[in-house]
Amino acid sequence: MERKVRLIPYQVDALVEKVAEVPKGIELIQAPKLWEKSKGKGITVAILDTGCDVDHPDLQGRIIGGRNFTGDDHSNPDIFTDYNGHGTHVAGTIAAVENGVGVVGVAPEANLLILKVLDHQGSGQYEWIINGINYAVEQKVDIISMSLGGPDDVPELQQAIQNAIAKQILVVCAAGNEGDGLDTTDELGYPGCYNEVISVGSVDLNRRSSDFTNSNKEVDLVAPGEEILSTYLDGKYAKLSGTSMATPHISGALALIKELSNKSFERNLTEPELYAQLIKRTVPLGHSPKLEGNGLLYLTAVDHLEEVFSEKLTSQVLSS
Repeated sequence: MERKVRLIPYQVDALVEKVAEVPKGIELIQAPKLWEKSKGKGITVAILDTGCDVDHPDLQGRIIGGRNFTGDDHSNPDIFTDYNGHGTHVAGTIAAVENGVGVVGVAPEANLLILKVLDHQGSGQYEWIINGINYAVEQKVDIISMSLGGPDDVPELQQAIQNAIAKQILVVCAAGNEGDGLDTTDELGYPGCYNEVISVGSVDLNRRSSDFTNSNKEVDLVAPGEEILSTYLDGKYAKLSGTSMATPHISGALALIKELSNKSFERNLTEPELYAQLIKRTVPLGHSPKLEGNGLLYLTAVDHLEEVFSEKLTSQVLSS
């Protein structure tokens, strides 16, 4: 039987014709507080998914190219249209433009490379995924975002990911939605549970751990993944739930962090250094580490710590 990779199962909570707001998940991770310093400009995120609605008004100017690796459209590599909706939703969470209407993404000035590795049914061959990763490496992207997975540990897939990381590319993957709400059982999906990737679990908008989120020792952190509002097919919007929706919050955040870090350090940080910068910006929620990893992404966590230390130092000086 041919092994397949599939979309991490997700739920469509609502379809919306028109909106004009910053999605609650993006506010929860404090992304708007960073926009004065960084909007992801000059950073390219490769989205390996079902393609994208390239005509969506909220994605105009963000998509710099794409390629189709699936059997859709007679395998024409130049047609990477999304017939599923999942890829378009992920793209909006990462980089929907700040135009006063619709939604805005975590990194509204980041570039998107759309790599269609899953077909209209949300299914793909491992070869398609591997080819997509290798193509992203060739294009010298900064971040690879994958809200997909399967039960099989495929060495060639892990090797492709290791090659990307060796080129200092951050690889972000959904942890998976096979969870039972318990940290006593492990649910493993690939590539999400490879040690090399940044594995993303889900919480709801009240910071409670999502019942569906996978638990295992490879989960790195969590982000909002329930009732996430973003772009959808035919220029519309939708609220979706799943670790698939949590993942692009982290991919977009890394675009912000990378632009900000490159300015601060006046050099390009390595993949491990950028991972450290990401984890510095998490707060523990009190769930098991198997469910939340290092905690919830909170982009202003570093600023809060600096304020606390500064106030403490000032207090010590005044009392001495």
